[in-house]
Amino acid sequence: MDAQLHCRHKSMSAIIGKKGVTSHKHEGDLATPLGTFLLRQVFYRADRIIKPQSVLPVIPLSKQDGWCDDPSSPHYNQQVGLPFPFRHEALWREDSVYDLIVVIGYNDNPAIAGKGSAIFMHLQRPNKTPTEGCVALTEPDLRFVLAAGATEITIHPPR
Repeated sequence: MDAQLHCRHKSMSAIIGKKGVTSHKHEGDLATPLGTFLLRQVFYRADRIIKPQSVLPVIPLSKQDGWCDDPSSPHYNQQVGLPFPFRHEALWREDSVYDLIVVIGYNDNPAIAGKGSAIFMHLQRPNKTPTEGCVALTEPDLRFVLAAGATEITIHPPR
């Protein structure tokens, strides 16, 4: 689903969740949460892209990096090391979608089981298919947002 992201003087095409946006996010609903959220940190594939400029902590990914999306885990909606016994997402992927990831501070202080996890800003797929709840940008646009010093994102309904 198409959306717009605004940063400084620039408007960018963004891809959001297949089911649009919601103020009642829950795990697996394919929707992007509404609200204003802090940006926590940046991960990147150092073997594929150059380190992005950002005021946020920037961390190279490894093959052992994952993110727990299992509401029954005490590590729900947290970065985890792989292998990991609960359901999780691998951050080191064959496709390029997670070559650059910004962790959006959604449902993380504290995480409430089932309210949604792994909400990131990441790279768009070449065919621009919707996300499972994240915000996807082109690499130049995501680098622009980071270099502009962005520390939060506001997700609102389409106008």
